Amino acid sequence: MGRPSKPIITKELAAKAALAVIDSQGIRGMSLQLVAQNLGVKAPSLYYHFKNKAELLTEVARSLLTEARIPEKQHFEDWRDAISTLALATRKSILQHPKAAPLLLEFFPRHLMLNSYDYWVGQFDLPIEQRLLVIDGVEKLTFGSAMLGASGNEPMPSFSPELFPHLHAAAAANELDESTMFVTTLKAFLNAF
Repeated sequence: MGRPSKPIITKELAAKAALAVIDSQGIRGMSLQLVAQNLGVKAPSLYYHFKNKAELLTEVARSLLTEARIPEKQHFEDWRDAISTLALATRKSILQHPKAAPLLLEFFPRHLMLNSYDYWVGQFDLPIEQRLLVIDGVEKLTFGSAMLGASGNEPMPSFSPELFPHLHAAAAANELDESTMFVTTLKAFLNAF
């Protein structure tokens, strides 16, 4: 039997299958064989779309980011609200796949995000020299918060109030959950511009 005239898998389907494997087995447990098995094909079929496993993992990292969407019809008063909503959606998308979150450290698909960067930089009513600062800061706040959340560790470890009285007072005064603290921090950052 010959090859099908059209590939039966796509990059997107392969990335979703790889993400499903990572969600259940972790990054170390992901193999091209398991991804292919999820797709109902043989592992060499994946090489039609990806040069190697690293390229597939980059696509999985990209898919984590592109799952985060804001409704097109949603109206925002200004770009700060829109970018905050997108950052929150991105964080949520990453936290839905905590075993895949570390991929963003090693396989961050910045080169695949250029269209998105260009769009957002054009939305900012800021001096041109400040626009990349916004992109960089929002990314670091979003990914740092998501990575820490995905780690499963408590935001603040147990500590002795006697040894750390200032930290104890601040923690006792904080009424925000982790998600609300992220949004509040992000808005404070954006309002500085």
